[in-house]
Amino acid sequence: MLKLLAFETVHQLRLFARRPAAVFFVIVMPVLLLVIFTEIFGNAEIAGQGITTAQLYTPTLAVFGAVMGAYTYLAIATATAHDRGILKRIRGTPLPPMIDIMARIAAAGLIAIAATAAVMACGMLLYSVMPLTEKLPAAVLSLIVGILCFAALGMAVAALCRTAETAQTVANATILPVAFISDVFVRPEGRIPPWIDRIADLFPLKHLSRAFADGFKPLLSGNGFAFAGDEMTYAIGQHLLVMGLWGLGGAVVAFAFFRWERR
Repeated sequence: MLKLLAFETVHQLRLFARRPAAVFFVIVMPVLLLVIFTEIFGNAEIAGQGITTAQLYTPTLAVFGAVMGAYTYLAIATATAHDRGILKRIRGTPLPPMIDIMARIAAAGLIAIAATAAVMACGMLLYSVMPLTEKLPAAVLSLIVGILCFAALGMAVAALCRTAETAQTVANATILPVAFISDVFVRPEGRIPPWIDRIADLFPLKHLSRAFADGFKPLLSGNGFAFAGDEMTYAIGQHLLVMGLWGLGGAVVAFAFFRWERR
């Protein structure tokens, strides 16, 4: 079973590599956004934050790339396979159906990690961005939980949408607006209205972005699992809880509505 899972995962990764548009939007675009934002806003130290512009955008855009791989690509690729009857034909082969699903999720997770690594490598090589080693375990944990959360949500979108075009529209329409209010594309010294910030608190992207980005802020003291700074103390447990609840809800919806044959 493990050999089958590994073989199918490699197969899904090859399919991703053969889709130039997917590679661009998942891997290349976050790197380009990092370069563009740093050049537009400059790479000076941000007042009151103790970090440069590149150190602000590197973790948030790394998270954005991970979400594009684990959520958007997984939803669209699975819905496309369903729409073209590929899933129906796979169901008729000796391959266990769950192996195919697990391979799709595993491949999406690896793609998300690759997107994160690409943005981090760009920030480290071009702008001397360095993660804080004492906070790195917490940042990695939040990234893993976030990838699992958005993979479950991606499968839920694929299960609910009847066509590949609908899945593409829903995936992009749900992730892009949320990204603008979830501290991903915010200006270095910008502030969003409080009522929009409270709405963003309801969605997992802000919690993933905040939990991962806090591992790059030297003014926050602590080991990454608990922070103290600016007269406040908090832990990443609330971020992990919100992502876990969203992931559980996505898994339930995907399990309840997923169909192998086209409706």
